[in-house]
Amino acid sequence: MTIDSETLKSLVQAAAERVIASAPELTTLDQAIGDGDHGANMKRGFEAVLGKLDAIGTLPTGDALKTIGKTLVMTVGGASGPLYGSFFMAAGDAIGQGKQLPEDLAEVMSRGVDAVCARGRATRGEKTMLDVLFPVLETLQAHAGEPDLIERVRLAASAGVESTTPMQATKGRASFLGARSIGHRDPGAQSSCVLVHSVCNTLEVLQ
Repeated sequence: MTIDSETLKSLVQAAAERVIASAPELTTLDQAIGDGDHGANMKRGFEAVLGKLDAIGTLPTGDALKTIGKTLVMTVGGASGPLYGSFFMAAGDAIGQGKQLPEDLAEVMSRGVDAVCARGRATRGEKTMLDVLFPVLETLQAHAGEPDLIERVRLAASAGVESTTPMQATKGRASFLGARSIGHRDPGAQSSCVLVHSVCNTLEVLQ
């Protein structure tokens, strides 16, 4: 599938609306191990993205992703804004440097994941959004071009977020709880899973 302007707008709109609808769930998760503001923060950020949707749709894909990233940095509070913003801006930079979608999706995703790691000084296994992003990236790298790729990616995201429940957090606000963070799903991982699932669902409809 070619990522043209209408496809990009559909993907962005669906993802933003899904995050906004998930705000209460994200809030509940964050109340257990964080500040309790992840849902409200993500809702505010993606409402701002929706407000720019028409403008985003007129931009080249790389610039569109960078605009999304900058918008999230400016509007999402806490650590999530810089982290999600870094992901989208790095992905946009990768496209601006000659990468194409969907052909180079794994490489574009890799740039985004690397940016999150650098910004958060974190890696997989520390009860963060990276516990979703890494399995999704590995699935894209291992199964690119396969007919069931979308379903594989969806399952990887679901497994990733569930894997955070038994982890003890070592990054972010949740790390202050020590062993008490065990038994709770990570809210950042959940919002990442919501975004991945939304993209998968929308691509299936557009195919």
